[in-house]
Amino acid sequence: MSLPPSLSVLIFLLLHFSPNCWVGPPRVPYEAISTVATRVQQEIVNKHNTLRRLVEPPAKNMLKMEWNEEAAQNARYWAEKCEVQHSPQPGRQIKDHSCGENLLFATYSLSWSDAIQIWYNESKNFQYGTGATKRGAMVSHYTQLVWSTSYQIGCGAANCPKEKSFQVLFICQYCHAGNDPETMNTPYKVGPPCGDCPKNCNNRLCTNPCPFADNASNCLEAIKALGCKHELTEAYCKASCKCTIEIK
Repeated sequence: MSLPPSLSVLIFLLLHFSPNCWVGPPRVPYEAISTVATRVQQEIVNKHNTLRRLVEPPAKNMLKMEWNEEAAQNARYWAEKCEVQHSPQPGRQIKDHSCGENLLFATYSLSWSDAIQIWYNESKNFQYGTGATKRGAMVSHYTQLVWSTSYQIGCGAANCPKEKSFQVLFICQYCHAGNDPETMNTPYKVGPPCGDCPKNCNNRLCTNPCPFADNASNCLEAIKALGCKHELTEAYCKASCKCTIEIK
C-alpha cells in the first residue's frame, strides 16, 4: 500500500533491525490497549494531564482533561476502518462541539502512554510563538495535545492485520478542537500555572472549562456592536457571551 507523502511521517516504524539496536517502546498485549477498559481510559487521561503540566514556557490557562465516551466511540469506529487518513468532519463531532484528532500508525501494539509520548515528543521541533523550528517538521500532534481549551478526550485503537505499512492504529479525539490556524503557534497562554484560574486550579491545571464554543472569529467585535442578546451572537458567540470567568 502506498501512502500519501503528507501522511507517511505519521507511521512510527517500530522494527527489530538487530538485538543491539532495539530502542523502541516495549510491546504490550493488544487487549491491554482497549479503551473500553476504565483502567486504560484513566491511563490516557492521566498521561495527557501529566504532559500538559510540563509545557515550556508554562501555561496559565491549561485545562485539565477528562474522558468523553462519545468522542471515544467516534475514535473506535474510525480506528476499526484502518484508514490512512483522518476521519471525516462528521465523525469528529460530539454534542455541540467539533473535535480535533491525533493519529499514530505503529507496527506493533505499544502502551497508550508510549503512543501519547510520541505525539508529545514533537515538542523538540516546536518553539512557542514561532512554530516548527525545522522545515517540514511535524508538530501538529503536539500542539493539539497541549491545546489549552481542549479538555475532553476520547480514544480508540484497532488491529489492522491486512495493512503492510502498519499493524495498529491509535486515534485520540480532542474536544473542543484545537489547532486553529490563526493561533497554531500559541496553543496556550504563557504565564504562571493557573494564572487565569487561581480559584479553580488542580496541580497546575485549570478546572473551569467553558462548555460552549464560539463559532465565529470576530465575536468580541460582534458583541461590542450587537450585544449578547442579538440572534447572531446568540448563535455564534456562545462562549464569549456565556462564559465570563471560565477558560475558553
